[in-house]
This record gives sequence, structure tokens and C-alpha cells, in this order.
Amino acid sequence: QVQLVESGGGLVQAGGSLRLSCAASGSTASRYTMAWFRQAPGKERELVAAVDYSGTGTYVTDSVNDRFSISRDNAKNTVYLRMNSLKPEDTAVYYCAARLNWATRKPEDYNYWGQGTQVTVSS
Repeated sequence: QVQLVESGGGLVQAGGSLRLSCAASGSTASRYTMAWFRQAPGKERELVAAVDYSGTGTYVTDSVNDRFSISRDNAKNTVYLRMNSLKPEDTAVYYCAARLNWATRKPEDYNYWGQGTQVTVSS
């Protein structure tokens, strides 16, 4: 079992930055690929970024890869999503998720989810 707890969301003006954190607990947490998804009102949940168990393999979706980055600190069992130059269209609930194999875009492929953290970007 892996438990995931997100933090770091909030209200920010356009152009600002936030760093989201996902704290993982469970003896095998460091073995998992970790991913960030987001879901805006009325839209499907979409993959934003992922990092493999070692932290050396990363993926950031094209629409944000010039502004967002993902990293993990296995000593702290924590994954981060750094978001710069935020835009109103980044407004969403951001979720952390975990699966043993490499990332996919399908939420149903992930075994564990956090409760989500709201990010609101004002114009």
C-alpha cells in the first residue's frame, strides 16, 4: 500500500510560480513511477508530468514542458512539480498518482492517488 498526500496548491497571479509536493508513505513507495495529473472543471483528467522510480527518467507533457518540471527525492519519499509562468488555463485540481511501470496517460492505469490540491491562477 502507498499513501499519497499533495500540498502546495493555492491562488497565484498569472506569471507566478508554485511548487507542488507529493509525500508518499509505504515501504515500497520508492519503487513506483510517480505522476502528476490535473483536472479542470468539465474536463478530463490529464497527465502533466511523470518521473521514474530512480528520478532519472522524466516526462513533461508538451503543453507545459517549457514551464513545468518534475523531480523526486527518494530520501524524503517526495515528488515535486515545479510550475513557472503560470497561466489561467493551468487552473485545475492537481493529483499525484503512482504505478509500478512507466507512466501512461490513462488514469485507470494508476494504482494509488492522492486527494488532490487546487491550483487557481488569476488573470
